Amino acid sequence: MNVLSIEHVTKQYGDYKAVNDVSFNVPKGSIFGLLGPNGAGKTSLIRIITRITGADSGQILLDGVPLGDTRIRDVGYMPEERGLYKKMKVGEQLMYLAQLRELDKREARKVIDHWLEKFEIGSWWGKKIEELSKGMQQKIQFIATVMHKPSLIILDEPFTGLDPLNTNLIKDEIFKMNDEGTSIIFSTHRMEQVEEICKDIVLINAGQKMLEGKVNEVKDQFKKNQFYIEYSGLTSIQSSPIFDVVSDDNNKALIKLKSSANTNDALANLIQQGSQILKFEERLPKLNEIFISLIENKPS
Repeated sequence: MNVLSIEHVTKQYGDYKAVNDVSFNVPKGSIFGLLGPNGAGKTSLIRIITRITGADSGQILLDGVPLGDTRIRDVGYMPEERGLYKKMKVGEQLMYLAQLRELDKREARKVIDHWLEKFEIGSWWGKKIEELSKGMQQKIQFIATVMHKPSLIILDEPFTGLDPLNTNLIKDEIFKMNDEGTSIIFSTHRMEQVEEICKDIVLINAGQKMLEGKVNEVKDQFKKNQFYIEYSGLTSIQSSPIFDVVSDDNNKALIKLKSSANTNDALANLIQQGSQILKFEERLPKLNEIFISLIENKPS
């Protein structure tokens, strides 16, 4: 079942098509990567999903039902450009936003206190937003996004401005919410974060969908029949009718099998050359390689 379905969505500004007939599904309970370079159409699409703007055509379904104003409370959105009122104090800011999300004052205070204690920032209640560092503001924005327990959370570059410790803190909360059933859309251009966090992805470029699927299946689709080898017994290994040596340094090599060969053939040839195999594993491409290859229209 899908928590969110994007069906033939198009958005045009004058002569510029920011989103061009895009369709994809976000599986329920997934951490879903919405990927693309700057200007790809990610933000335009997110603004349509969150009903900040409307699509020119197509529709958005939440849990199989057209997304309307009555269901938008079920969506939490953390924009890349933070939306906090800098002159307001942390406590009154969060109370105000919580009540906009239909929490009563008593419930809002309880939830906010819980999150401030969880992040060990209870003393920030009376601080003005403008007094906080960018990373501190990031924490407050995250709390504002999740405190009403939406079923779908959209995080646009959520780790910007955070040091490694606080990045891991937010990351742990993302995993915890996901384990509890919350679906999460993670929008970023940082491919290493996507590989660590996301289960499914879609790649958007120039307003169009270029790729969609589970991370492991996408990587499998773009693999190049290459294998990492660690060995001893030889100073180097040699290309053969079975494989070509892509690189070989300090008894660590990368080989590429020829189309007619298999791993058993490669292992037999390596042993025949006199090597003792310590490690032999398939090299799957990094998402960043796939990303660059598709964006630049190069064969993978």
